[in-house]
Amino acid sequence: MKYHNYYVYILTNKARTVLYIGVTNNLSYRLQQHIEGYYAFSFTSKYNCFYLVHFEHYQYVDDAIAREKELKGWSRAKKNALIEIANKDWRFLNDEVIEE
Repeated sequence: MKYHNYYVYILTNKARTVLYIGVTNNLSYRLQQHIEGYYAFSFTSKYNCFYLVHFEHYQYVDDAIAREKELKGWSRAKKNALIEIANKDWRFLNDEVIEE
């Protein structure tokens, strides 16, 4: 069986007041799309959510989609707590993920 990569990720704006949760099979490429405004009328473009603060890796797309749906149902406080487990200071992780 071939190994796959799927990611559930959380983006925020510069002030860290808005959260966006998404799923992708290529995190670096998808982040670049968000930054470049590939979808001009999207939520992330409207609210300037280009800053990666959390991501999780999955082997199976069904697991990633289920996790995305789960996180979207959480309260803001619970999402904040999740982010702060591995990223206490809400550092922007873009440079760790985007390939040159």
